Amino acid sequence: MKTIGLIGGMSWESTSLYYKTINEYIKNKLGGLYSAKCILYSVNFEEISRLQKSGDWEKCGEILGDIAKKLETAGADYIVICTNTMHKVVPEMKKYINIPVIHIAEAAYGRIAPKGIKNIGLLGTKYTMQQDFYKSILIDKGLNVIIPDEEDIEFINNVIFNELCCGEINPKSKQKFIEIVEKLKKKGAEGVILGCTEIVMLISQKDIDIPVFDTTAIHAETAAQMSIE
Repeated sequence: MKTIGLIGGMSWESTSLYYKTINEYIKNKLGGLYSAKCILYSVNFEEISRLQKSGDWEKCGEILGDIAKKLETAGADYIVICTNTMHKVVPEMKKYINIPVIHIAEAAYGRIAPKGIKNIGLLGTKYTMQQDFYKSILIDKGLNVIIPDEEDIEFINNVIFNELCCGEINPKSKQKFIEIVEKLKKKGAEGVILGCTEIVMLISQKDIDIPVFDTTAIHAETAAQMSIE
């Protein structure tokens, strides 16, 4: 069994879902008392969030690169960043390590492609929805990525950082998210990516009538599968 290097804490609520999902996958596949071999480095999200807001992505890359190197030294066979947004700094991180990083957008595409979907909605932080580091991977693979309008982007970002990352589940916010997905459908979305690891705390497939791609589960299951291949 390979050892998974997890970079978590962004937020710790979603990181706990990674740990649970990875170990449940291993148990279901192997049975008995099997569980995952993993090493978790959990950051102080306040520090990372401030750097995001100030636009200092270079420093973010240095921090995560240093952490990834520590995980490699500790015995990790590959790295999993337990958040969508920080995949922006993967190119910088790779300068620090000699082991692979499982990219969350690549993992998501692996689930989308077999569905034959060409037009995909994307929810996430404003960084993920508006910048190209995430969307470009999907676009390069032939997908048309549809994002919400500016007002809805700000609403989603506010809920993620001020509610979900703080463990707060607001029914009104849930209803608004469902309404935003309906708008994406009207724009042509055939499915929707929950491109922030906290969003699954608020909405899931049972709330939406088009395919929902939960990146938290997809990423964690991909990591677990690789560990036992």
